[in-house]
Amino acid sequence: MKHFFISIFIAISLLSCAKEPVTNGNEVSFTGSDYTGNDTDLRVRDFIWKGLNTYYLWQADVPNLQNNRFGSLSDTKADKNRSYTEFLKSFQDPEHLFYVGLLNNYRRIDRFSYITDNYTDLENQFKGITASLGMNYTIGLVQKLGIYLAYVRYVVPNSDAERLGLQRGDVILSINGQQLTRTNAQQLLQKTPIISFATYRFVNDKFEPTGKTYTLRQEQTPENPVLIHKVFNKGGKKMAYLMYNAFVADFDEALNNAFADFKAQGVTDLILDLRYNGGGSVDSATYLASMITGQFNGQVFAVEKWNSKLQPFRGNTREYFTSNMVKGSRQVAINSLRLNKVYVITSDGTASASELVINGLKAYIDVVQIGETTMGKNQGSVTVYDFTDKQRKVKNPKHKWAMQPLVMKIENAKGIGDYVNGLEPNIQISEIVNHLGVLGDETEPLLARTLQEITGNVAGRASRSASKETFYFEKLGTSTSGYFGLNEMYK
Repeated sequence: MKHFFISIFIAISLLSCAKEPVTNGNEVSFTGSDYTGNDTDLRVRDFIWKGLNTYYLWQADVPNLQNNRFGSLSDTKADKNRSYTEFLKSFQDPEHLFYVGLLNNYRRIDRFSYITDNYTDLENQFKGITASLGMNYTIGLVQKLGIYLAYVRYVVPNSDAERLGLQRGDVILSINGQQLTRTNAQQLLQKTPIISFATYRFVNDKFEPTGKTYTLRQEQTPENPVLIHKVFNKGGKKMAYLMYNAFVADFDEALNNAFADFKAQGVTDLILDLRYNGGGSVDSATYLASMITGQFNGQVFAVEKWNSKLQPFRGNTREYFTSNMVKGSRQVAINSLRLNKVYVITSDGTASASELVINGLKAYIDVVQIGETTMGKNQGSVTVYDFTDKQRKVKNPKHKWAMQPLVMKIENAKGIGDYVNGLEPNIQISEIVNHLGVLGDETEPLLARTLQEITGNVAGRASRSASKETFYFEKLGTSTSGYFGLNEMYK
């Protein structure tokens, strides 16, 4: 338990607790805490309050973030600082201050802002590097059987899981001898450094052992989000298929190379599979939209709306369709397909930057959505550090705290952006745990249904609906649940 005794020295040395944004043209600069004392914990708390007071999307709606929260004009500076310091210290720790004291928690309006005491993990996540088992999985309950399990959605290329032969559809019932339950599944799979397990397969709605056991360790493995790209020739059409699992800037050129292949093969249609894509970089999303189109270069793709404090300085910041990617000092030409229609596969985990692409394209071309209603995250964030210099280059060496608060809403060129309940599909279809199929194979159910829509052959849909009703799977989480950057759209 932390002690909440506050000395007069600490209170006075916090300086002013609310300040207007420092502006430079269209940029807004927050450098970090201006506390000059030796209490690192208090500096972190000061950094949290001032960062949110500047950037937070709902700053005007949170009483504890108001500029006059800690005193009126008639109060002395010392009185204001004393009140401010007492408030900061009244929370158990910086996380408690952030989540309980300062976020807009009314009716769970803010579901996505977060904070970390190790920004290196956050930065690695944005580069596609996380400690994982080399497999992407879903955890849940098969209600018909009353059994908790994890099933493999896909295996990360070049991981130990791939080298050992783990496959999509493999089922895990226990880890290190402990049967999976609602309370222990996430802990066993994500927090245990080394896990051992046997795998099973569904056969006639029953589990049959594969006879294989695996031992995996949590390792940081870079994951190329361009998991699958291929072209189908059916019904006189050349249909490109792209499974893209995260908007990671480090792999923008890999994405562009996939479109170069599509372009060289003269594809007529594109199936964009975002069912496992929880979001990522706004720039990468803009590049992807520009690869799909190409005929709208220079036109508005998306418009950012900031809080009432920053909007006068930021204006309606825009993202534009472009013909080039900026990579360091290089300009890389974008490979564009110039399509007027795109087919997008989605799930309830499709979020943020993925939804930005869908919504942004809808202002210009026909978007046919197949799958499930998306998550409904129409806000973007920035990483806020505690810098010690006005140039925002030197991070405070005494701690590694950083925030990723929601700071803006994003609309498309037509002003449409209120999809907090998700983007609904034109064609409703869900993955079924006992009928997954092989990703990228034309018989995989969601891909098959999309191919049918393009070619006009839509027979054979009723049998899958019946299968879903007789084998209900209650999803509790995925391998990426709890990751920094999950369901993110960041600048």
